[in-house]
Amino acid sequence: MKYLSLFTLLIFIACNNNNSTPEMKEKSPVERYDPALDAIISEDAKAEIIATGHEWSEGPVWVAGQNMLLFSDVPKNTVYKWTAEKGAEVYLTPSGYMGTDAYSNEPGSNGLLLDDEENLVLCQHGERRMALMDAPISAPKPNFISIANNYNGKKFNSPNDACFDKNGNLYFTDPPYGLPKQMEDSTKETPYQGVYKVAPDGRVTLLIDSITRPNGIALSPDNKYLYVANSDGDKPHWYRYELGVDSIVSGGIFYDASKEAATQKGSPDGMKVDKNGNLFCTGPGGISIINPEGKLIGKIHLQEAASNCALADDDKTLYVTNDMQIVRVKLRK
Repeated sequence: MKYLSLFTLLIFIACNNNNSTPEMKEKSPVERYDPALDAIISEDAKAEIIATGHEWSEGPVWVAGQNMLLFSDVPKNTVYKWTAEKGAEVYLTPSGYMGTDAYSNEPGSNGLLLDDEENLVLCQHGERRMALMDAPISAPKPNFISIANNYNGKKFNSPNDACFDKNGNLYFTDPPYGLPKQMEDSTKETPYQGVYKVAPDGRVTLLIDSITRPNGIALSPDNKYLYVANSDGDKPHWYRYELGVDSIVSGGIFYDASKEAATQKGSPDGMKVDKNGNLFCTGPGGISIINPEGKLIGKIHLQEAASNCALADDDKTLYVTNDMQIVRVKLRK
């Protein structure tokens, strides 16, 4: 057996002590590809886990009037709320499936959003509809009013994510993830996975039927463009479409994440757009920040698969549903 000399042993101890000192700088999760990112994310931004222990977190929305974050745990059929004072608590259950029999692996609500009157709107997998919670945001109850549940008499698959435009039109995606057997489910009534628009009067329009797995959805600040993520591993793309009155004028691939998807965990999923038109896109490796011209200007690397995100505090804070946990990134001071 070889023994360390006293001098070598002292050097070894000193090096180990230095490596564990509190002054050691934590590596930033942010990778910068363009100087424009400096105006969006501070150099010292950190990814902070603020809640954990969930099965699959999704669909976050920041409720400024209540200083709380709401998010879905889709398999648990539950919406949780997070506050700085109390952490994560059950907010609403059931949230997406009102039946008592087992339904699917993802029966609950997915995307959450607020309408102009701060009512909670939910993408309900199990009920296969867009719904409004028929209760005040401060006093939740599992009472729901259906906003839309079919197109031309055919049931939706499982509404996944949604957004409102300035005129109160609701846009949402409808992949098969909430169906018991997904694409092979016998109750699937449409041969496609649609992207729909619901007018304030309830009229439903099919905008897109060509995306294989439409998932995250968002609008540009001027409402001219609609962004849609495709969570298909064979086509990991974000698309951008120019909107007409009740149709798509033009569109195509906005950003191709095929290279990242080949080596990093996650696929194109939920997204949010800041007031300057920059996209925060959950996908391979974490959060991709893409400018309005389609250039990747930065990335927030996360270890777990990110499903969606929410902006708060005038775009100074980002909340991310990150598999079993919720992550907060204070973008700027």
